[in-house]
Amino acid sequence: MSDKPQLLRNLTPQEWETLIDDFQSGGQRRQRWASQLSALKLIDLALSALMKRDFHLPVKLHIVVFLEEYFAELLMSSEVKDVDDSEPVLLSKLIEALRGVLQAPVDGVSLTFSLKEQMMTSVTSILICCGECKDYLTLVESLVELLLTVVNRPNFGPDRQTRALGCECLRELERANPGLLSEIAGHLWSMCQSERTHATQSYLLLFGMVIHNVVIGKLNVSVMSTSVPLIPFNVPSWMIEEEMAVGGKKDISATGFKELRRAMAFLLEAPHILTPCGIVEFMTMIMPIALALELQFSMLKVQFVGMMYTFDPMLCHMVLLMYLRAPDSFDSQEGEVVDRLILISKAGNHYLFFRLLSLHWLLGLTGLESVKILGNKKAVLQLGPKVCPCVFDPLALKALKLDLLALCSKRLSLFNSKQNEGKGSADDGLVADHESHLVKLFENGLVSVSAFKWLPPWSSETAVAFRSFHKFMLGASSHSETDSSSATSIMESKIILHLQMMLIDLTLEFRRLVPVVLAFVNRLLGCHKHFLLGERLLQMFDKHLLPRVKVDNKLVSYFPIFDRIAEKDVVPPRGLLELFMKFIIGIIKKHGPGTGLRSWSQGSKVLSICRTLLMHHHSSRLFVRLSHLLALTCLYFPDLEVRDNARIYLRMLVCIPGKKLRFILNFGEQLTGVSPSSHFVQSPRVSHDPKKSRSISAYIHLERLVSLLVTQSWSLSLLGLSDVGGKPEHLEDAGDSSEPLVRDEECDNGSKHHLITESGEIDHPLQPLRVMDSKIAEILMTLRTHFSCIPDLRNMPGLKVNVKCIFRFQAEAFSRVWGVNSSSTELEGTDVVPALYATVLKFSSSAPYGSIPSRRIPFLLGEASNNTDLLQQQDSLAIIQVDNVVEADESFRAPVSIELEPREPTPGLVDVYIEANAENGQIIKGQLQGITIGIEDMFLKAITPRDIPEDEIPDYYSCLFNALWEACDSSTNTGRETFRLKGGKGVAAINGTRSVKLLEVPAASLIQATERHLAPYIVTVAGDPLVDIVRDRGIIKDIVWMEEPSVSPDDARALTYFDKGVLQLKYTDEEDEMDNHVSMAARNMGCIFVLIFLPPRFHLLFQMEVSHSSTLVRIRTDYWPCLAYVDDYLEALFLS
Repeated sequence: MSDKPQLLRNLTPQEWETLIDDFQSGGQRRQRWASQLSALKLIDLALSALMKRDFHLPVKLHIVVFLEEYFAELLMSSEVKDVDDSEPVLLSKLIEALRGVLQAPVDGVSLTFSLKEQMMTSVTSILICCGECKDYLTLVESLVELLLTVVNRPNFGPDRQTRALGCECLRELERANPGLLSEIAGHLWSMCQSERTHATQSYLLLFGMVIHNVVIGKLNVSVMSTSVPLIPFNVPSWMIEEEMAVGGKKDISATGFKELRRAMAFLLEAPHILTPCGIVEFMTMIMPIALALELQFSMLKVQFVGMMYTFDPMLCHMVLLMYLRAPDSFDSQEGEVVDRLILISKAGNHYLFFRLLSLHWLLGLTGLESVKILGNKKAVLQLGPKVCPCVFDPLALKALKLDLLALCSKRLSLFNSKQNEGKGSADDGLVADHESHLVKLFENGLVSVSAFKWLPPWSSETAVAFRSFHKFMLGASSHSETDSSSATSIMESKIILHLQMMLIDLTLEFRRLVPVVLAFVNRLLGCHKHFLLGERLLQMFDKHLLPRVKVDNKLVSYFPIFDRIAEKDVVPPRGLLELFMKFIIGIIKKHGPGTGLRSWSQGSKVLSICRTLLMHHHSSRLFVRLSHLLALTCLYFPDLEVRDNARIYLRMLVCIPGKKLRFILNFGEQLTGVSPSSHFVQSPRVSHDPKKSRSISAYIHLERLVSLLVTQSWSLSLLGLSDVGGKPEHLEDAGDSSEPLVRDEECDNGSKHHLITESGEIDHPLQPLRVMDSKIAEILMTLRTHFSCIPDLRNMPGLKVNVKCIFRFQAEAFSRVWGVNSSSTELEGTDVVPALYATVLKFSSSAPYGSIPSRRIPFLLGEASNNTDLLQQQDSLAIIQVDNVVEADESFRAPVSIELEPREPTPGLVDVYIEANAENGQIIKGQLQGITIGIEDMFLKAITPRDIPEDEIPDYYSCLFNALWEACDSSTNTGRETFRLKGGKGVAAINGTRSVKLLEVPAASLIQATERHLAPYIVTVAGDPLVDIVRDRGIIKDIVWMEEPSVSPDDARALTYFDKGVLQLKYTDEEDEMDNHVSMAARNMGCIFVLIFLPPRFHLLFQMEVSHSSTLVRIRTDYWPCLAYVDDYLEALFLS
């Protein structure tokens, strides 16, 4: 047992409702109760609450359902597992609670029949879920005995519903443990005979389940004997044997067989008192019993076939299941079943789902070979008119009826093929009459969906109509056949010919159906089994559609079908070329001022189909007519571009042999990004070699424009500063949670726990009220103004950091790997070099930089070797001075800016991936050398409020520096405050830390390095000597100049702190001279104050106390991990 604190008192009804709701919610709400109540205690409290009279009935019912839902889970808890025999004890308590509820009198308030029924149901469910009968033998016996006590009162009126539910519980126990009640079957039979209330159904189903398990399990027991006492109940002895073959698996004796047949006869007299759901359960048990006892299904048919004429779908379904089990017993009655199903589908007073279900049943029955519903031609011909759809039927019903007509057509085709194989062509006239009959039925059925002729092509009616076309056209052909004989035979049938003519007529009459007809043809051509049928349909189009189509401006709507015809070499091109000749002549005659664009479009589409003919037909088949067509177009077509294209095709047709011509035209389609015509745009084909892309970083480079002063080989990231999911902790919303959040914030004095309340402020419990002086109030006002300008990352875009880079690649190495010709050729005075097209640079990083957008470079030339060598010499330097950066030709380098949105100001590495196209169509993919991000890349100027005039910005920066300097001091009280960010509910709190760094560098070198790298961030220069030097150089401007003594009283106090504190700095080797040296060095020149903003909301402050030979840098920050990088940065900045 765990040592968790236990709740000793009982729970009130309100607490029970809360507990149940918390358990269903899970998570922290459930854990709160689990920490106060063990599983054993919770079950005991629930069982005791059921017997209390002060608990209302709804609460008790909720507790019972709660136990049923979570009892098995509570049994698996560690508290229960640690106690020996705890599971049987808890189950025994549960059954005793059931006994108490059942034996208690009903008062109608705290105890009713509904509570007893729910209790019986829940306890039975719990015991069944806990395991098999042999695991809890005594408990099962106790529960069955209780339930038998309830049900053994037949014809007792007030509790008939309770008795019926007791029978259902016993039936579920029998279902879970077959044969459990087999020895008391005689008592159950007697109860069934005695019961006269509506609970009879439950008694019959219970008895039927027992008989079912006896028959299926071949249990050698007497179902009529009552020698075994009903109470006390004992589990059958064979169930507790290790081997079940001892008693239960013996064959049923002759006497037992007779008793089972008598029991079966008794059960067959009961269906008239059962509900539809009860009959479904009843027949599910009865049919296996009848098969096992070798009874004739005709007995069942006589008893149950009348249910087919009811209006209940479940009863009809059960009759059909019985029909499928024994179709022979319905011999000569198949027609009645079919007529009943058809009648249901036609009855408009039935629900639509019932009518649809009847047709589904009919489709399923007719599709089974074992069922003889459509066993002959006569049945097929009789079924067709009966299922013909009506105009006012729902669309779903029409679709199913058309499917039935298609099935009839398929069956008739099979019968005709078998008849032709056996008798030759003797009955051809009869076959033709039958096919004509089905064709007429299909036409009549298609009238019901005739709206597809004027509806849009995407309408449901159109889909249903062409779905029926497809089913009728395929007929008896199946996808499982390997030879093409059946497909060839069905192409000559009258049904296929008639359907083809119907499609042609529809295409001519309704041009909006052309895309649908084309999709229909493509579906046939795309199937390897019905490919010949699709080609035959195109031949019919060529033979019957082209001569009948009207040659006018609307002819272009048929061009998609014409293009499909042109692709098939089995269709002669003569008809198309003659039609195009008439069409071109008509365009030439009708050309006018307002038809220019239309003429160009029509002429281009004609040439596109001509190109298709050249690609798929031999030149000899189309030379004469195509050359005449192209010549006419060259000479007289009104559009210049079409004339030029026709001239090119004509010259190719005349001068290039057919095989080579087809090769050239196919090659034109395969070229990357080249469109063969204005009508058909081919997709570019990907040409990518992974082997060549492995080493692209050796000659394709993305490099920083200005190298880092110091390259960090490590990065510090603490879980205390950011969540695992990537959301920084300093941006956690304090107002979204209903409970206070505790945040650990570190400073110099140790770790403190702050409480962030809903108001967004950090509370210190049990702290007295504070009294602020004017200085602290002014600091807080400045900080609030500053933080209100910093965006909240969760509700708006954060601050961006841009890293400038250059992108280049080496021409010679690139050409050597990718096979691009880079030889120098004199062309207008320039050398030909390789180029990259449509380059895409993608970036990713494991550092918290957010989503980095990709960069695109449309075109870039390769860099010659002389520029590369010079750049490699520059890259070999550890530090590159800005003045010495050699600017290369812009044609060979592309500027690239990597845009970061830091979540933390930490160094990191950005991975670079490239996708580009070479001149020869090859696609270049791979990874380049990563870009290192340093701490100096995170340096930004602090954001200024919009309402501050430009001439007051230096004073604002100076005040902000002083406020942040004080706030980052652990001795001040500003760490208790929180500051709301811009655009959201997030707040920020300052937890500062400080450090120092001694730089033994001359003042001149320090000033020069500061002006070069830190000039944008300098806010104040103090001290007359230092002010004179820095101001005269003219580099640093727009700051606050403090022409006053070198060291202010505050600075003096700071010096004193560092002299007397724990940290002792040694300027020289002589320890005794330290104080004088520090004092003299600190007062010689002055101080430089630097304010650096670190996104997303942190700050880095430098106070440089400059002397002639050394400088002491005092550092304060509210993001202490950056100190690890600042130390290396200062050394690289001033000491390199």
